[in-house]
Amino acid sequence: MDRLLSMRAFQQVVDDGGFAAAARTLDMSPAVMTRLITDLEEHLGVRLLQRTTRKLSLTEAGQSYLQRVRNILNDVDEAEASTRQQTTELAGLLRIHTQPVMAVHILAPLVAEFRRRYPKVVLDITVDSPLVPPVEDFDLTILGAGGLYDANVVARPVIVSEGLLCASPRYLRAAGTPLKPEDLQKHALLRLMYTGARQREWRLINPDEGDREEVVDIKPVLVANHSDTLLRATLDGSGICAQPLDLVANYLRDGQLRRVLAPWITGRFTLYAALPSRKFVPTRAKVFMEFLIEQTRLKAAEAERTWPSRPTLTADPAEKTNKTDKSA
Repeated sequence: MDRLLSMRAFQQVVDDGGFAAAARTLDMSPAVMTRLITDLEEHLGVRLLQRTTRKLSLTEAGQSYLQRVRNILNDVDEAEASTRQQTTELAGLLRIHTQPVMAVHILAPLVAEFRRRYPKVVLDITVDSPLVPPVEDFDLTILGAGGLYDANVVARPVIVSEGLLCASPRYLRAAGTPLKPEDLQKHALLRLMYTGARQREWRLINPDEGDREEVVDIKPVLVANHSDTLLRATLDGSGICAQPLDLVANYLRDGQLRRVLAPWITGRFTLYAALPSRKFVPTRAKVFMEFLIEQTRLKAAEAERTWPSRPTLTADPAEKTNKTDKSA
């Protein structure tokens, strides 16, 4: 027996004053309506309605039960309405997961403007670097190409950027500027550590020569799994580091960093926004994804205008489930 359906049928019979009228309201046959009430009474072991050929009335037990049923059905209806609203209303909690470098350089700068546009949305950002991002546990996961995630997860590309070699003017004045890839062997190199990378070699790509590759044997003076640590050390003059253009565009523009070995790059970095499912996606998650894409591409376009070099590549907006090249 469907208990909630039987309760709803009982309430409707009382409200409409009869089985036939209630059956029409709930779009079922009078026979099914009668069976639902009979089953409910048998389940409870008490008669709820007094039935005569001309009149329908509540028993004492029926009157007491009706009030409780109304409360229960009101709570159920409110719970359903509230849950459905989560997928349509621009309000509520939006749970986002990302890695530290993306939290600092991509998400944090967007918070003020997003809050201005959508003040009822509360952002709950979890920052860590698990081997496998827990996409299923969050409304939205921001991750880079090469992140290990299930192929069935819906991952929409946000933007593609290139990894550039850069150093501070102070370092270059002291150590000189490399002119060809093998010159890196004579310099202090700062290397990002990630799964699968060979720390004693750097794979360089020349986009001007059809993505010709050259592998350089190196001896890094600093290896770290934290991009901001490497960026800070690079700004302070510790050596040469590879960073995505989007992260260092401002520093290149204001002269705190200089690009070296142009046009060589260390790879292409793809930023993804991943959803746990295509179904039942809250509107606030969809809106934040579009906002992320809009703002990230606007900033990339501004970087291209103010610091002309090889352009940041705009990602195909179509949804993807496959992985691309690893970043620098």
